[in-house]
Amino acid sequence: MKTVFKGGVTAVALFAAYAVQADQEANLVINEDIEITVRADAPEHLENLSTIYSGWVFRSSETQALQMDDFENPGMIFVDDAIDAWNTVEGSEGESCASCHGAPEELAGVRAVYPKWNDEAEEVRTIAMQVNDCRTSQMGAEEWKYDGGDMINMEALIASVSRGMTVNVATDGPAQSMWEKGRDIYYTRFGQLDLSCANCHEDNYDNNIRADHLSQGQVNGFPTYRLKNAKLNGVHSRFRGCIRDTRAETYGVGTEEFIALELYVASRGNGLSVEGPSVRN
Repeated sequence: MKTVFKGGVTAVALFAAYAVQADQEANLVINEDIEITVRADAPEHLENLSTIYSGWVFRSSETQALQMDDFENPGMIFVDDAIDAWNTVEGSEGESCASCHGAPEELAGVRAVYPKWNDEAEEVRTIAMQVNDCRTSQMGAEEWKYDGGDMINMEALIASVSRGMTVNVATDGPAQSMWEKGRDIYYTRFGQLDLSCANCHEDNYDNNIRADHLSQGQVNGFPTYRLKNAKLNGVHSRFRGCIRDTRAETYGVGTEEFIALELYVASRGNGLSVEGPSVRN
């Protein structure tokens, strides 16, 4: 056991560096075809890491295996549901996703660069924001709930057609101020436990906190199917869970704070592959 925090709450911050049943030297190849980069040199803007790792590396061998075959990956069930939604005509304009975009595969590469700056809207947009803009402005349909099932399923479909592509989220230009806001949130301590994102996912990855084998908190695998709650989970819902675990009041999904945090955390994975929908504990 080791204590890693200085000047924090005395009753917390004990992490155990003991082995778990994970093959950390394994390589991820999906369907014996799609090669996924799960280790890469850290992007230049990360000063405290030399190598970045997908969360898949820190999971048990059994959990790793689930993601290696689409027939075994429970998240792919929701991708099938999203394909049906993709082809469904909704709204006053008589349009579907397919009407404009054709097959889902036409969006290959999209997941790798989001969140990203939208010139027309003059804002950083997540995939969920872009999907809802398409629904309202192009289809004349109602918005989906930001972290609702329909939205998360669609995000999983969009991620699935980019699997194996390299994450390359822009951090400069008009997106820079939001990126810096997200960086500040990442290093801010929250709650009664006085913890920041960095305390767990930068200072203590590969250690254990209680029964959880800490990863670097990369989001290249989202949406992710969690065995813990048996459903697909979005990035912002995961952020809420993490901040809640510090015993703090958390931001809401789709808020500017979480959009900024998603932008920053996504950029920490630049160089890894898109791998969603992934499987995690």
